Amino acid sequence: MHGLAHFPSLRGQTLFLALAGLLAGTALQLQQSALWHWGVYALFVALALILLAQAATKKIANTALLVVAALVLGWGATGLRASAFLQHALDPALEGRDLVVTGVVTDMPQRNEAGLRFRLRVESAALDGQPIAVPPRIDVGWYAGVYPTGTELAGLQRVPDVVQAGERWRMTLRLKAPHGSRNPHGFDYELWLWEQGVQATAYVRAGANDPAPQRLGQTWRHPVSLVRQTVRDQILAQITPRQYAGLIAALVVGDQNAIDRVDWDVFRATGVAHLMSISGVHITMFAWAAALVLGWLWRRSGRLCRWWPASSAALAGGVLLAIAYSAFAGWGVPAQRTCVMLATIAALRLSGARWPWPQVWMLACAVVVALDPWALLQPGFWLSFVAVGVLFATDSGAGRAHSTRAGGRFVSEFSAGPPQGKLAPLGGSAAHAVASVGAIFREQWVITLALAPLTLLLFGQVSIVGLLANAFAIPWVTLVVTPLALFGVLVPGLWDVAAGAVGLLLAGLQWLAAFPWAALSVAMPPLWLGVAGVLGGMALVFPWSWPMRLLGLPLLLPVFLWQAPLPPEGQFELLAADVGQGNAVLVRTAHHALLYDAGPRYSLESDAGHRVLVPLLQALHTRLDTLVLSHRDADHVGGAQAVLAMQPQATLLSSIEPEHPLQVLRPAQRCVAGQQWRWDGVDFAVVHPRAEDYDRQGKPNALSCVLRISSGAHTALLVGDIEQAQEARLIADSADLLHSDVLLVPHHGSKTSSSAAFLDAVAPQFALMQSGYRNRFGHPAASVLQRYQERSIVVHDSPHCGAMRWQSWNPQNVACTRESSQRYWHHRVP
Repeated sequence: MHGLAHFPSLRGQTLFLALAGLLAGTALQLQQSALWHWGVYALFVALALILLAQAATKKIANTALLVVAALVLGWGATGLRASAFLQHALDPALEGRDLVVTGVVTDMPQRNEAGLRFRLRVESAALDGQPIAVPPRIDVGWYAGVYPTGTELAGLQRVPDVVQAGERWRMTLRLKAPHGSRNPHGFDYELWLWEQGVQATAYVRAGANDPAPQRLGQTWRHPVSLVRQTVRDQILAQITPRQYAGLIAALVVGDQNAIDRVDWDVFRATGVAHLMSISGVHITMFAWAAALVLGWLWRRSGRLCRWWPASSAALAGGVLLAIAYSAFAGWGVPAQRTCVMLATIAALRLSGARWPWPQVWMLACAVVVALDPWALLQPGFWLSFVAVGVLFATDSGAGRAHSTRAGGRFVSEFSAGPPQGKLAPLGGSAAHAVASVGAIFREQWVITLALAPLTLLLFGQVSIVGLLANAFAIPWVTLVVTPLALFGVLVPGLWDVAAGAVGLLLAGLQWLAAFPWAALSVAMPPLWLGVAGVLGGMALVFPWSWPMRLLGLPLLLPVFLWQAPLPPEGQFELLAADVGQGNAVLVRTAHHALLYDAGPRYSLESDAGHRVLVPLLQALHTRLDTLVLSHRDADHVGGAQAVLAMQPQATLLSSIEPEHPLQVLRPAQRCVAGQQWRWDGVDFAVVHPRAEDYDRQGKPNALSCVLRISSGAHTALLVGDIEQAQEARLIADSADLLHSDVLLVPHHGSKTSSSAAFLDAVAPQFALMQSGYRNRFGHPAASVLQRYQERSIVVHDSPHCGAMRWQSWNPQNVACTRESSQRYWHHRVP
């Protein structure tokens, strides 16, 4: 490292540009929709290394050539790693087959009302007694209760046993490739699994006719995970209420799943979500405290000080203990990034290198990206990267190239979430610590203002009360709650004290979150506008004259004023969200919006409303006028509660019964054939069910609200889960209203729907099919697909297409989110 610090051809601006080239090359490779042959990447890596070797021998000193070499190296190395990783991808022929798998549980299992989930390191796998190759790491679900397969029930599943980290199990699994929902501005589940090294998901076959899973013994291969699991279980057993226990478990062992969903909503609204898990702030705080203690102890020994200076020993020891703490906390990706930051800066300081802050800043980022190229696609990385740069550039002492304070601030501020406040440099004195805590209040506004445009670009929301919330939450969580929670591992009684501190914290945050202006939501701007806004925010906080700072306003304001494009007057748009096995279609006109169904409930803590629809509506800044719930089935109303809570002004139109729980939240108006209204030149009409249908006893599917939407020239028909009996009656009663350009496929493609006569009456050009990938109901049925194909109806389905968008003013095209944003880590459905 010392040699690198004085490398003649890599000084100053050249080093900065070379590191930037490495980052740019990596970023370019991440834009590939498909990987090339691994040999191409290997060739470019070899070329880049040759150029760098020439530079090292001083045969080449051209800055531009070095930047190009670094760019090629970043591109080729990332592609080579991705190609090697994909060599272990799941063979599509093995999906849906019963495989006997032996493996070791690598982490804490997560339990919920449906069963439990855990990660398995595969040791062997067999199909029909023959050994086969499967991905080395898979996520496994072990479900309890009745589990439907196809259209029948497989019977009562065996209740999951107590599963512990480090145990070896043999069990029958059904595997499938990682496949998540793909929606505009939505969470990329497949990228998340890719970063975790997971290339398949599975569920345990534990029905009455399946071989019983066998526990083969404890291997002790993952002792840290086993200890974490034991500590978490003790926390959850000792602390009441469960709400407080979950937060303490998250702070001690990094189990973020233990935090209630409603609490996450409060944390996001108040801008303190970064504090409620093992983040860079906590790890750096731990490292700083450990360094202070080690430095104090080291100075007590003259022999040790003569062998190695106390400041250096404290720095190295603090980093090592921070790494140990991160391992105990689960060694998540954000913790890994923070530890890399700490280690990089510590190595520079221990080597005697004295680099200006831009080079230190860029080096630390380049090291993180070299170890984890896909960090460039994580919001936390960019929030941290920009925040650190802002703090460096706006610090009054940043201009001192050898500023130890700047180096310490860099380490403390670079974390997974928006870095808040700063801590004293590792190995610093108590006076530095006091000064750093005081600086939290002075610099919090700088971070808030500078990151606001980036936060809006990434999340479409920024907390207005975040400055106030962080002012008391940062010191309270880092100096009170977290230490009490950690020392509770040794003295369990302290967990009760920590629970009391958590209660006070939640009370304050809930009070702030209750304000109607607690958070600002805007339409998520395009990338170019977001980048301009970030530059404008940085200009406002730079230590320039105020006339110069105010030049940032023209760049900043458009981010807050941006509006997502809306349909023209007299036209409408359908956006069929990718919610898995369920329906959810957003209909927008020039000034109105309607949501047809709200998708499924995945578990007690997860549903399509919170996971997909609320973020989508926020990203588009859409205000619903009406929520239509076709009928009461869980795959149509599962996300309704979350949507209604977010959209208090929306009226509810549905066929749900008067006793349905949603009636308490929002009284529903019955949908009845003949209801009509007009929005912005677009006609809406309910064509089913009839009023007398509500008096008949039958399946909920028969009462599905059927909605016809027409601009005059073009029409769409949304039909819920109607079956062939209802299709026949629609043909008899309303044949003249059925012809449409677009049809939402009835009942997700079930064999009980989509009769030949109905398809002939509707005669759509496009059919939109919302169904889950390899769903357990077997939708769509092969016979149904054949009927669509025989009539040359183009079928677009969620597994292949993701979210589907159709526009009445562009009726010859259905835009697929999965296709338009395809990257090589995304699953390609056969």
